[in-house]
Amino acid sequence: MRLRTRLVPSRASGTTRAMLAAILGPVMVGAALTVGSPAEAAITTQVFAATNDSYVNAAAPTTNYDTSSRLAVAAGPARISYVSFAVTGLTAPVVHARLVMHTSSASFAGSLTGGTIERTGANWVETTLTYANRPSPIGSPLSRFGIVKPDRWYQADVTAAVTGNMVVSFAISSTDPDGAYYDARESAENWPRLAVDTGVPPSPDNILLAAGDIASCTTDRDEETARILDSQPGTVATIGDSVYESGTTAEFANCYQPTWGRHKARTRPAVGNHEYLTANAAPYFAYFGAAAGPAGLGYYSYDLPGSSDWHIVVLNSNCAKVGGCQAGSAQERWLRADLAAHPSRCTLAYWHHPLFSSGERQAPNVLPLFRALYDAGAEIVLNGHAHQYERFAPQSPDRTADPARGIREFVVGTGGRSLQSNFGTVVPNSEVRNGTTYGVLRLTLYTGGYDWRFLPVTGQTFTDGGSGTCH
Repeated sequence: MRLRTRLVPSRASGTTRAMLAAILGPVMVGAALTVGSPAEAAITTQVFAATNDSYVNAAAPTTNYDTSSRLAVAAGPARISYVSFAVTGLTAPVVHARLVMHTSSASFAGSLTGGTIERTGANWVETTLTYANRPSPIGSPLSRFGIVKPDRWYQADVTAAVTGNMVVSFAISSTDPDGAYYDARESAENWPRLAVDTGVPPSPDNILLAAGDIASCTTDRDEETARILDSQPGTVATIGDSVYESGTTAEFANCYQPTWGRHKARTRPAVGNHEYLTANAAPYFAYFGAAAGPAGLGYYSYDLPGSSDWHIVVLNSNCAKVGGCQAGSAQERWLRADLAAHPSRCTLAYWHHPLFSSGERQAPNVLPLFRALYDAGAEIVLNGHAHQYERFAPQSPDRTADPARGIREFVVGTGGRSLQSNFGTVVPNSEVRNGTTYGVLRLTLYTGGYDWRFLPVTGQTFTDGGSGTCH
């Protein structure tokens, strides 16, 4: 799939590529980027600036607020923001559309409820809009902004409202008296925009979305990474420590379920060490059920439905909990038997503790598992545990660079719990490192090869991408 982005001219001519990359996360502005198999069709993203925006106030029903530099969203009294876009120049079907807003830098701009987004009639202009003449909603709510903080970008799915070239209008409202404030289109850089993807959507059957070290009730970063999943098709791979602090039943229900849990039906998990802080990781196995493999073991395998070339193996790196990971252990014997029974050209495996890491969290006891995969010609290993992103060149189990037969390891402990910005001694074959960006790794697995792309949360700019071939 070839991804292209075009910025539609707007009144804010000073917009930079770096800023738009920060706003749109995985979208690479102003460049053509190959992120899928050559056979896939192009996806083009066009970014439209708001043509009208303002807010209304129930306490002053005939007052127009067009001169305000902020858009208010709150209750008690009701304040509703309106944003309109002229979508033009689309030549292919709409695949996805996102409303992208920036919160004001004022200290009071954040809210626990960023607002509900609805489509409205578009027959209004910002210079005459008031509460008394405001347009009515059309249909059901489209999406919601959750917790928002000052001076950050947020985006929400509004695909259902954008059907092609048209003028489309949105209202953002809230039932929370402690409202949110967004920058209006008069802002030099932080004006509202609509990002519209057109083309042929990628198949969800050959995409894997992966991260570990994810959910906690003490942070909203897991909600930000969950929003990436909201707009991405594919199978979700959790690489251990799905919920903090102890993987209890209550934590799965109250901390994981509201964020990544909304994608539970397409999730294939791996178990981490925090899940075992509750006896036998029992709530983990109960929550994920059959998707986690045989209860109590934590290792299993599966095939992606759209990739007959790829076999996926999930392992349990909490070695002491399953009789060890050493050569001849039950898990290592199972792994070798599974690989022999699935002689796919391409193999990917994931588990929690990394064999290789510059984040000083290496786990040498998983070496026999890595060696079994290397012996079978596996391509990729995904790990978490280190709350960082790190990519390695293909290498052998003894840390020797091996571009012909080596395994490429990714450490993706960026799911939301916290980050470790500092790396220790950089270990051999480490190619890319980042400890300041939350996000999800997207792998597109196609016949004979794969592409990877790190998708950062909205407002963060780091990304990493490339392609590889199967052995």
